[in-house]
Amino acid sequence: QVQLVESGGGLVQPGGSLRLSCAGSGFDFYDYDMRWYRQAPGKERELVAQITWNFVETIYLDSVKGRFTVPRDNVKNMVFLQMNSLKLEDTAVYYCNTAALNLWGQGTQVTVSS
Repeated sequence: QVQLVESGGGLVQPGGSLRLSCAGSGFDFYDYDMRWYRQAPGKERELVAQITWNFVETIYLDSVKGRFTVPRDNVKNMVFLQMNSLKLEDTAVYYCNTAALNLWGQGTQVTVSS
């Protein structure tokens, strides 16, 4: 079955850290660029981070630069979103995506609150 499954969301205080995981299956994960999106209540979905299939290039939303990184493991078919120095405005549902297959995970909730 071709799918992406996210995990690792939760409740964290401002300034804290979370590591989201996304496991891909049913396709050649190592061939595809991977993305993380997020959608906050009442807002449009936005691209947070992207990493190319060969690890060469990463792209980040301006508001997360210097705080988030997007490592991947092509042996384990996984991509991660390491989120540090979290802010209230990072609260959203985070989705894993591979654009080339138009494949989305189910999303994982991240709530930053004191």
